[in-house]
Order: sequence, then structure tokens, then C-alpha cells
Amino acid sequence: MTISAPNPQSPALDAGPDPRRWLALALLAVAQFVVVLDASIMNIALPSISDDLGVPTEDLSWIINGYVLTFGGFLLLGGRLADLLGRRRIFVIGLVLFAAASLAGGLSATQGQLVAARAVQGLGGALLAPAALSLLTTLFPPGAERNKALGVWGAVAGSGAAAGVLLGGIITDALGWEWVLFINVPIGVVTAALAFFLIKESRVEMAGRRFDLAGAAAVTGGLSLAVYAIVGAESAGWGSTRTIALFAGAAALLALFVVIERRTAAPLVPFSIFSLRTVRGANAAMLLVGGAMFGLFFFLSIYMQQVLGYSAVETGVAQLPLAGTVVVAAGAVSPLVTRLGSKPVLLTGLVLFTAGMAWFARMPADGSYVADLLGPSLLVGLGLAATFVPLTVTAIEGVSTHQYGLASGLINTSQQIGGALGLAILAAVANTRTSNLLTSGSDPTAALTEGFQTALLVGAGLSAVAIVLVAVFAGGTPARRSSPEPALV
Repeated sequence: MTISAPNPQSPALDAGPDPRRWLALALLAVAQFVVVLDASIMNIALPSISDDLGVPTEDLSWIINGYVLTFGGFLLLGGRLADLLGRRRIFVIGLVLFAAASLAGGLSATQGQLVAARAVQGLGGALLAPAALSLLTTLFPPGAERNKALGVWGAVAGSGAAAGVLLGGIITDALGWEWVLFINVPIGVVTAALAFFLIKESRVEMAGRRFDLAGAAAVTGGLSLAVYAIVGAESAGWGSTRTIALFAGAAALLALFVVIERRTAAPLVPFSIFSLRTVRGANAAMLLVGGAMFGLFFFLSIYMQQVLGYSAVETGVAQLPLAGTVVVAAGAVSPLVTRLGSKPVLLTGLVLFTAGMAWFARMPADGSYVADLLGPSLLVGLGLAATFVPLTVTAIEGVSTHQYGLASGLINTSQQIGGALGLAILAAVANTRTSNLLTSGSDPTAALTEGFQTALLVGAGLSAVAIVLVAVFAGGTPARRSSPEPALV
């Protein structure tokens, strides 16, 4: 599909820096904060949603995956649309869509309505997040100011994840789970309105561009069918006609995606970039780590509330050491990558994360926070901090300068897609184990806990495979060399 842009707008290179750029950065940071926040804040609210809407535990993962699948599936397309149609325009459209979907989600009366609203929310996030980052790069020219702005951007992303676990608990306890979604509405509307006053429009100066809407729809549809098949296989049976048909449909859509990408003039994912083994290894590792990480946060929130009896606020506070460790430790990782090289730091981070996951897999039904959760929380926090920074650097190692954006977008997409598929697989593992134990007459709480333990052990196995992939494929930046500047989404 071709879109014409007859009157391109782009900031003049000789016009000097925009005097409102720091106010604009604050606005963009608020939008990014909300997008990152929404990926973590819902986990705390899941037990309350389950009680209120009658959502079975085995279906709760769809509330997370409904958001993650569309966010990851349309992330690269969102960046292309922003370049083509106008970065501010797509940013505002994404914000409005995100706010409207949040309102619909808060008003949901059924599981289906909530999952649909979360899917539209993810689409809004996929539009606004890359547009916001593109606007940042147009506001700040390369150099010290852009580095400072990207530092603010990264800090906001980290604090959003940390704040989500606490705010999710406070809001859910004080106002109800609906307000976890309602809070996005005024923020989105005000931010969208202010964007017209603080941010100039910009777009790529080309008379016409193609964008791969068909490819984005095919890959998102295929992945959604695969997740649906995995989630439903526990009740329908892995060898049932329904499950086999769903997997066949998913495979057909993903095959169609490959055909589209190879034939279109402007593919969403140019497969030539995977000729670099560092890109292949880093993205494969991120798929696995994303799956393990999303599963951990999902099970941990439910375990604390439904097994240990924590309130939503107590659950949020209990997860602060993990989230806070990620934020604090991330600041020390960048200089370590420069001094030691990305590969040794990345391998260390993966080993710590894997060990923390295995430790969490030992959490008992009568566990205590200090004895069973605090230690692995700190270990996982350190591991994640030492994993994501060098993994992003590794993902763009050897990539041409003009493909930095593509490589960085791919690694973020891999995290989201890996999270969706991994969560579906781990939830299926946990549900199958719990159901088998209940059938044999086990105590419900013990059965639920053992299901979580089994799933987390499988998650640790995913992370262990990532260690092997990085050891074999990832070349990494050499020691005492400044690493390329990763683009953050």
C-alpha cells in the first residue's frame, strides 16, 4: 500500500534547537511512563479482576497478553507510520486510542470486553511509543543533549516499571481495579492536547512511502492464534482437533507473513538483517528471557495474593525491591559494558536471572517474604539489569548505522512477543500441573503453588537456553570500547 505525503514537514537543520524541547521531552516522557506502567500495573490487579468479573485463573494471562500481542505485533509498523504520516500526528492518535481503550477497559463487564479493550490499548501503545522516540530524536540533535534526553527516557522507562507494582496495589485497594485503567484517560487526553502546543510536526521528506500493514496483521494474527491454542490446549487436549486446527491456522498466518515480507517493497522486517549472527542470537535470547520474565511477574503477583494472602498494596510493596534493584543496578551496568565488553556482562546477568528464577521455583505454600521471596527478588533484579542493557547493545553490534533503529525496534519487539508466547506456555504448564494435582485430591492451595513452581522451573530452563545462545552466537562489543547508543522503546 502506498501513501503519498505531498507536503512533507521536517525541522530545518539550520533553525537551531527548539526552545520548548525540554518541555516537549517532559510531555513525551509522561506518555512513555504510562505505556511502560501499563505493562506492569495490571499484574497486581489480576486477582481483583478475577473475583469481580469471574475470570478463571487459567484465563487471566489473556488480560496481559491481549495488550502485549498487539503492542509487540504493531510496534515496528507504528514507527514506519510515524515517519510517513507525521510523528506528532501518530503520537496523538496513539494517545487518544490508548485513552479510549483504557476507558472501555475500566467499564468492561465481561472478560471478553476487557481483553478486547486491552488489545486496542496495545495498538495505541504501538503507535505512540515509537512516534515519541522519533520526536525525541528530532528535538535533540546528536551529541550531549540527545544523550541526556535519552538518559531521561531510559530512567522514565525503568521507573514506570517500578512504579507500576506499587501504584497498581494502591489504586486497586483504594479505588478498585477499574481505576488502574481509568487513570490513563485524563493523562492521555491532556498529553495529546498539549502536544499541539509543545511539539512541531515532522515526517520523512519523501513524496511517497509504503508501509506493511498486511505483514503486521499477519504476524499479529498468527501469534494470537498460537497463544490461543496454547492457553486452550489444557482443557481441549493437545491432540484435539480444535488445538491442531488452531496451530495450523497460526502456522499458515506466520508463513503468509514470511511470504509478504519477502515480496513487499518495504517489508516490516527485512530478513537480511538476520544474516548477522549477533542479531539472530540476541533476538532469540530476548524471546526466551521475555517469556521467563513475563511469566515470573504474572505468577508472583497471583502467588502473593491468592496463596500468601497479601493485599494488593502489600503485593506492590513486596515487589519494590525487585523493581528498584533493576532501576538502581541498571545505572552501573553501562560503564561495565564499556570496561568489560557486552558479552561477559550479558552472560553474568543471564546466570543471575536464571538462578533467581530457579530460587523462586522453590517458593512454598506456607512461605514467608524474608525467607522465600526477598533473596530471589534481589537476584532477579540484578540479573535483569545486567541482561537488558548489554543485550540491546549486542542486538545492534555489527549493524549498519542506518539500521540502528530497525535493530533496536526488533529487540524490543522480540521482548514483547517472547513475553506473550512465554506467558502462554508457562500458564499452560502451571494450569496442567495444578489440574492434575486437584484431580488426585491435593489441597487447592498446595496444588496452585506447585503449578507455579513447575512453571517457574520451566522459565528458568528458558533462561538457561538463552545463556547457551549468547555464548554461541553473541560476539558482543570488545572491552574498553564505547558501545553504540541503543534506542529505547
